[in-house]
Amino acid sequence: MGKSGIGFSRNKHWSSRVAVALTGAVVSGTALVGAAQAAPLFPGGPEIPALPALPGLPGAPQLPLPEPAPAPANFSAPSLNPGAGEVVGVAQPVIIRFNEAIGDRAAAERAIKVTTSQPVEGGFYWINDSQVRWKPTEFWPANTEVTVDAGDSHSTFTIGDAFVATADDNTKQITVTRNGEVVKTMPTSMGKTDHETPNGTYIIGDKFRDMYMDSSTYGVPVDSAEGYRTYVEYATRMSYSGIFVHAAPWSVDAQGNTDVSHGCLNVSTEDAKWFYENSKKGDAVVVQNTAGGVLNGSDGLGDWNR
Repeated sequence: MGKSGIGFSRNKHWSSRVAVALTGAVVSGTALVGAAQAAPLFPGGPEIPALPALPGLPGAPQLPLPEPAPAPANFSAPSLNPGAGEVVGVAQPVIIRFNEAIGDRAAAERAIKVTTSQPVEGGFYWINDSQVRWKPTEFWPANTEVTVDAGDSHSTFTIGDAFVATADDNTKQITVTRNGEVVKTMPTSMGKTDHETPNGTYIIGDKFRDMYMDSSTYGVPVDSAEGYRTYVEYATRMSYSGIFVHAAPWSVDAQGNTDVSHGCLNVSTEDAKWFYENSKKGDAVVVQNTAGGVLNGSDGLGDWNR
């Protein structure tokens, strides 16, 4: 009886320690796999019954996995566009220009990280061996912060309001929306026969308070039948092939009813000034219902047509 009593006390001491240890594991969220049957504590020792589940105890919080760092860069510090601190439109692509030709494009892409303040899907596309671009699948959400890390180059910029201008050749009107609301409608005259304005989505680029438009810059001599060298005001570029929204006081009578331009979107001086002052780099201009085909996706400002 004496030995039996000592054995009982020792077994109780071990059982208490094991119960505390296992209880602590459950509280901490560690998964416990139950055995098919109770196992002895030590060879020849007593069997310990499985502990029941403890109701009402939350599991451990799922900690987010750290984001993987970009792969080592196979390029020197490239130039980034947009630059740090810029506010651009919803159609603006990320443009990365390298100082050298890139042989392994996949490796270069792995070394570039685009981080956004809200979920955005998108992808890379190459212009040539020394320039890659990234754009979202659809227009950027307005008011998104974007950070680009490319080797030793970094830029954080902001997507501003969603400014989208739609030029419809059926109505000869340009309708401008900001964040989905119509804020301006203006009559326009687009490209005449044999100079039809291409359809598609354009990206706003440079803006000029005034400039000379010269047909010889795209191969048409100024002194030819279709040549010209014309002074214009409030010119907002929408393609590198020479298409602008600009003031054309000489065609006001045609605006809203007849196409008479060489491809540009002619508007009144007042409307051109408004567009010049309210649009920004990266805003979208959508041209539709012309007979001019589609803007080349390699234009430089025609990325959305690729």
